[in-house]
Amino acid sequence: MTEPIDDLLRGPLVIVNLGLRGFAESLEAQADDVVQVDWLPPAGGDAEMIDLLDKLL
Repeated sequence: MTEPIDDLLRGPLVIVNLGLRGFAESLEAQADDVVQVDWLPPAGGDAEMIDLLDKLL
């Protein structure tokens, strides 16, 4: 009997890339299926602004 992870890894993969588009492009060049997510850290990574946003939530 195979483990569920074995079945998952035998099938076609779809890669989800967060951030750097160059990584997704290199995967696409290898004919991999890639979903690009243009993610940025909240508040541009500004720690003080993040603290203020956290207080709102």
